[in-house]
Amino acid sequence: MASSSFKQVTTHLGFLLVASAVLALGAVLNLMPVRWLAVAAFGLYAYQKRSLTIWILVSMVIGAEIGADFPQVGHHLNIVSRVFIKLIKSIIGPLLFGTLVVGIAGHSNLGQVGRMGWKSLLYFEVVTTIALFIGLGAINFSKAGKGIEGETVIPPKDYTAADLTVRIDEGKNTYELLKDGKTLAPVPPKVKQTWEEVVLHIFPENIAKSVAEGQVLQIVIFSILFAIGLSMVHEPHKGSMLRFANALSEVMFKFTGVIMYCAPFAVGAAIAYTISEKGFQVLYNLGALLLTLYGALIALILLVFLPVALIARVPILRFIRAISEPVSLAFATTSSEAALPKAMKAMEELGVPRKIVSFVMPTGYSFNLDGTTLYLALATIFVAQAAQIDLSFSQQLLIVFSLMLTSKGVAGVPRASLVILFGTATSFGLPEWPIFLIIGIDELMDMARTAVNVIGNCLATCVVARWEGEFNPDQPAPADTTAG
Repeated sequence: MASSSFKQVTTHLGFLLVASAVLALGAVLNLMPVRWLAVAAFGLYAYQKRSLTIWILVSMVIGAEIGADFPQVGHHLNIVSRVFIKLIKSIIGPLLFGTLVVGIAGHSNLGQVGRMGWKSLLYFEVVTTIALFIGLGAINFSKAGKGIEGETVIPPKDYTAADLTVRIDEGKNTYELLKDGKTLAPVPPKVKQTWEEVVLHIFPENIAKSVAEGQVLQIVIFSILFAIGLSMVHEPHKGSMLRFANALSEVMFKFTGVIMYCAPFAVGAAIAYTISEKGFQVLYNLGALLLTLYGALIALILLVFLPVALIARVPILRFIRAISEPVSLAFATTSSEAALPKAMKAMEELGVPRKIVSFVMPTGYSFNLDGTTLYLALATIFVAQAAQIDLSFSQQLLIVFSLMLTSKGVAGVPRASLVILFGTATSFGLPEWPIFLIIGIDELMDMARTAVNVIGNCLATCVVARWEGEFNPDQPAPADTTAG
């Protein structure tokens, strides 16, 4: 069985290497038929594998070839990616509302748990905030999104009255300013918002309007206040609303899964459009983004997780052995939820009491996704860099503040962070097209950030247990000594 699986893997790798070599040869020799032969081989392989990840990766290859060989076709494919954007945006409001209401009102027993509740939330907020700033620092250092546009910036010029024409319509009492027969559009005045206006913009006045406009922060504030109010309501009304919110979030996650089946077409179309407009420079930027994320996650582990583990007196080697299996599962499946049962069992075997594991771990899956929050900060700034939008430090801090709240609704589900990323980009006036470039390598990034999510939540259970004075790594597993 093992030898058969190994043979199958080596066969797949050999096929991909040969197809990649043919594609590279066609690119070097500039032979279009050879390149398309390799693309056809990739397409056949994707059809046989029937994997969404493989489809997305192959769609990038096909899209790149279309953009390079048929730029006019690639330019018009932009409509496909725009449809996908609309579908993704339709998810944001219901998903955030459902997940945040369940995450807050569903844990209304925090008052009963007492110290463990506020200690857990304090630890979660501190670590996720540090993760956000590490992501922010990493992308500002690497500048992975810079240079994608590749367009020459034309500086403003001054013209005399002789170069311009004024067309006056006396009947409508209007005028147009023209140069060489073309109407010049007036430049809208720059409006600098005061800090009071920024704060006011965070709070919703009409939740339907906030959902329609994609105002993520306003949706989050409304959902938090709604959840707090719901936690004060008695049964049966509280239970009914919780079941509705839980059902809504589950449906929206399934809805996300359905829409993601359109992702290969959207990603391929977006790559074709981008290559036709901006060339192959974007591939260099994607590689730089991937390396930036992995470097930032390693920095998070070494600079935050390791010191925290040492301060909490967690036995490092035993902790690594305990989490190796759930972390590997999370890395392979790109889902923190898939690793939850094994992670909880591993922490009990390490000496964390079951009552702490059963509270901290599930709560952490809503409030302590360190890898995902780091990725969201990094990806948002990448989008701004790709669009040549220079964000001031105060604007980046506002983005961090937004992600501190919105990332709490990601809930460890594969690609749910994509919804948050789209929502954040919309809220801060950033374009969506760079996100399609990110989707192409999202699987490779998702594997790493999900594994870090699991590491962070396992460490959190040890920290809270030590803080409570109940961490006993030298004693037998609580699961073996405690009645279920």
